Amino acid sequence: MHPFLALLLASFYVCTLMGMNPVNMVNAMEAGIGGTLGFLAAVIGLGTILGKMMEVSGAAERIGITLFVEVGVVLLIPLAFSIARKTRTSLLTLAIPLCTALMAVHCIVPPHPAALYVTNQLGADVGSVIVYGLAVGLFASLIGGPLFLKLLGKRVPFKEVPAAFADIKARDEATLPTLGASLFTVLLPILLMLAKTVAELNMEHASHLYTVLEFIGNPITAMFIAAFTAYYVLGIRQQMKMEGLLNKTEECFSSIANILLIIGAGGAFNGVLKASGLGDSLATILSQLDMHPILLAWLVAIVLHAAVGSATVAMMGATAIVSPIMVHYPEIMTLAIGSGAIGCTTVTDSLFWLVKQYCGATLNETLKYYTTATLVASLMALAGTFLLSCIV
Repeated sequence: MHPFLALLLASFYVCTLMGMNPVNMVNAMEAGIGGTLGFLAAVIGLGTILGKMMEVSGAAERIGITLFVEVGVVLLIPLAFSIARKTRTSLLTLAIPLCTALMAVHCIVPPHPAALYVTNQLGADVGSVIVYGLAVGLFASLIGGPLFLKLLGKRVPFKEVPAAFADIKARDEATLPTLGASLFTVLLPILLMLAKTVAELNMEHASHLYTVLEFIGNPITAMFIAAFTAYYVLGIRQQMKMEGLLNKTEECFSSIANILLIIGAGGAFNGVLKASGLGDSLATILSQLDMHPILLAWLVAIVLHAAVGSATVAMMGATAIVSPIMVHYPEIMTLAIGSGAIGCTTVTDSLFWLVKQYCGATLNETLKYYTTATLVASLMALAGTFLLSCIV
């Protein structure tokens, strides 16, 4: 069943079991959808423009960052094909680290939709989550990807580029935007949001400069500025016309309907858990478990990902379950949930099948190497989150 329908069905089911008034049931769901999408729809919409401009200009290939993990795989796998051909390296040793890193960034670094949803729901500071998430994600990706495969050594089978994908080639580097322009565009919203975080910690709140930084560092404003910067740097300067930019914008908006519906339904489920009182009951039960809250958040997310096959849905479900028992900084709990969602990318997840097909691997090989790599990355992200909780 589609996650949008499954989450709505779960919301009705919970309300019925809890004996809620039907009118209150619908009102809780409406409030959950509206409260969630009111902020996220704008940020995800603007972020999708930025992601689309990076895709069509080639900036994503230049630096390896995209908004959606499946899009990232499709865009960047030609680079793995090219390197594998030139160096006679097994495609598995290139594709698995690539896909593991994309999953890590998708789960713990805003403005990726799933990470942004958890950040917003838990009331965490976006700038702080970005900084912490990049540190934890880099650590997890390095160990779960290249270091894990290097440890396996010759046990990883040699895989050539499958014949079905032999014609797929990376773009000519001369046609791509410069590294400086690509980095500037993608880092601009992050720097603006970080400036807001720094201002809140170190500046007098009554000053005019603080007001300016608070305004431009708001995620909506920061992504708005970044979208228009991308139009110019990655579009107009790359000889694209305004008509072409309009067409690309319309294309990217049609692609996010699915994710927005899922996130909205997740907000409905979250609202129902709170309004029905089930959230408080879950908090009471979970608080009696002899388990660290960070470990609990990680465990719920990884189990849900294995069960439903979607990191986004897993993170939304884990947020609804774990949020009532938060005892740590919301930024830490955001990373704990995202760390869990990285792991167990198995047969229920579409990304698993993308990796299998692109690498020409068997089901057993994909489970043995890619699923294990994401599990290792998830454990490393959990360890990094625990370490971070001791520092901040």
